[in-house]
Amino acid sequence: MNHIHEIQITKVINKYGIAMDARRWDVFDEIFVSDATIDDMGRLWPNLAAFKSDFERDHQRFDATQHAMMGHLVEVDGARAAAFTYCSWRLIGRGIEGGDFLEGTAWYDDALILTDEGWRIRKRRCRILWASGNPLVVGASEPMAWHGLRQEAAEGKVGYLRAIDARSASRGL
Repeated sequence: MNHIHEIQITKVINKYGIAMDARRWDVFDEIFVSDATIDDMGRLWPNLAAFKSDFERDHQRFDATQHAMMGHLVEVDGARAAAFTYCSWRLIGRGIEGGDFLEGTAWYDDALILTDEGWRIRKRRCRILWASGNPLVVGASEPMAWHGLRQEAAEGKVGYLRAIDARSASRGL
C-alpha cells in the first residue's frame, strides 16, 4: 500500500511544476492544504492564500518558467509522509539587460498529510542549491544565495532525513 501512496505523493509534487509553469495558481489547492506553511529560501508564508497571491504577483515578471521535479524520495507513515525532491528550474525574462534567464537547481523538503481529497503538502521548505545567469530576471541585483544540503542535514533541518532516521530507530537499526 505504501507504494501506491508514494506514487500519489510524487504526482502531487510533480503537479507543482506544471502549476507554476502554466501559472495555474488554482491548482495549488490540489497540492497544499489551506493552512500550509511554506519557507522558500527563508521567505515565509503562513498559509496557502498568501503564498498563491504572492507567487501570482511575483511571477508576472517572467515571460516563461520551467520546473522539472526529479529524484523523489518518499517516506510514508500512516496518514503522514515526508518527501524530498530535487528541482531544476529556469526563469525567463526576455529583453532584460544582462541576459534573458536565471536557472538553477533547488530541493524541496515536504511534510504531507492524507486528506479526504488525497495527499496534500502541509509544510514545505525550499532551498536553492545552485543558480547561474542574470539575477535581474528576478529583480535581484546580486546572485541568489545557495544552500548546501550537507549543512542543513547536519543541523537536523531536513524533515525527510528525520523521518527515515525515525523509521530506522523504530526497527531497532
